[in-house]
Amino acid sequence: MFVRRLKSRNGKTYVQVVDKSSGRYKVVESFGGANTKADEGNLINKANNWIRERSGSAEFDFSDVDSVFESFINSITSMKRVGYDLLLGRIFDEIGFNKVEDDLFRELVIARVAFPKSKLKTKDYLYRFKQIHYDEDQIYRDLDKLHGKQKELVQDISYKHTLKILNNDISVVFYDVTTLYFEIDQEDELRKTGFSKEGKHQNPQIVLGLLVSKNGYPLAYEIFEGNKFEGHTMLPVVDTFRAKYDLEKLVIIADSGLLSKGNVEELQEKGYEFILGARIKNETSSIKEQILALDLSNGESAVIKKGNLKLIITYSDARAKKDRYNREKGLRKLEKHIRRGKLTKSNINNRGYNKFLKLEGEINVAIDHEKLKQDTRWDGLKGYLSNARLPKDQILENYQHLWKIEQAFRIAKTDLKIRPIYQRLQRRIEAHICISFVAYKVYKELERQLKQKNAGLSANAAIEIAENIMEVSVKLPQNGDIRSKILFNTEEQKYLNSIFNFGC
Repeated sequence: MFVRRLKSRNGKTYVQVVDKSSGRYKVVESFGGANTKADEGNLINKANNWIRERSGSAEFDFSDVDSVFESFINSITSMKRVGYDLLLGRIFDEIGFNKVEDDLFRELVIARVAFPKSKLKTKDYLYRFKQIHYDEDQIYRDLDKLHGKQKELVQDISYKHTLKILNNDISVVFYDVTTLYFEIDQEDELRKTGFSKEGKHQNPQIVLGLLVSKNGYPLAYEIFEGNKFEGHTMLPVVDTFRAKYDLEKLVIIADSGLLSKGNVEELQEKGYEFILGARIKNETSSIKEQILALDLSNGESAVIKKGNLKLIITYSDARAKKDRYNREKGLRKLEKHIRRGKLTKSNINNRGYNKFLKLEGEINVAIDHEKLKQDTRWDGLKGYLSNARLPKDQILENYQHLWKIEQAFRIAKTDLKIRPIYQRLQRRIEAHICISFVAYKVYKELERQLKQKNAGLSANAAIEIAENIMEVSVKLPQNGDIRSKILFNTEEQKYLNSIFNFGC
């Protein structure tokens, strides 16, 4: 409904309320005629009041489009991004992380998934795009609180949610470690130089151990000093996890980097079943002879007894091709250095492809072609050491899931940008890792739900679509009330809403 003014031949202005909801103009109320501007204004006010009393909303005079547009724009009180909260905040709550009674923790986790920057840049992001203000001291106090209270709680929430989506079956776990370096020179009690998986051997670092279930859902994590041997990190994490949840049977799967005589012995003493990547070239002469005598074809496998353990050997044409390519690439590099005279006897060691070098006479460094020839016999072969009471094929199938933990570290380092870490104090470094752990769990659950719903979207694509879902708030001119509306402007945004039913 709207107010209409009609000029008569006698000079009077007649004021009416007109409805066009049916497509035709219909006079629903008349307020008489006015001879003066003052009387006309009074009649218009009466007509507007009549409309407000019956409809509860203000109507614009659409005869002046520019005025209507300007009035609407001036009534907007805010526009803010809400897509990340609708998508990631919903998943955060569904997992159960809302049991952590800390609003800032929630914001930091969602920002780590959607906007992985430093804590100070995250503070600016929250203010600019969500009109939420936290000062620097608040954020650091929250990190200190996380260090002291939240690690065990978030791991417990993640475990229970994972147990639920895996139908109460967590009998197989996967463990691996990575290193996170710091761009500083000075070491401290935690950040120490050590073997860096990122090639940053001169930088102080920390070692991060991660335990995940099938499909890569995170279960537990631990931080170690940067110079800690990775083989010594596995059992403390696994022991704590098993004791906390009173798990009788647990099969541990890890790559060859965690294979050591001490680990194998301790795993057996503690009653664990395990599947470990084997270093078959380091086996005894007798075992190596048995391996090379197998003559396996593509996709075939065989079992060799090794005391009370079994060593499973597989062969793959694709792996053989990759082994040849890598060796030839390393060989070309060695030959290039030899031609340039850059290799000396100090290079004669077993690191990488230096094992193919030998000394000739007093000073000459040359390629050991006999050793090179022997190495080709191992192309395509891979071994697995296990005591698991599982058939051979199930052992191999379980080990194939190990790439999920490698994907976990890749997501953490690339999509969630767990590094660089801008914190200096140990308790805040640990809090940063805690936030990243929860962010990874949210990311994996989003990934799982998209797959379950046959959405045809990756987690990253869904996050990008959600980025520009906005909420506009308008102040109603007649009573000052604030009304808000979430806008799904694009087809992609509408599709995302249809998948998750945000209820807007």
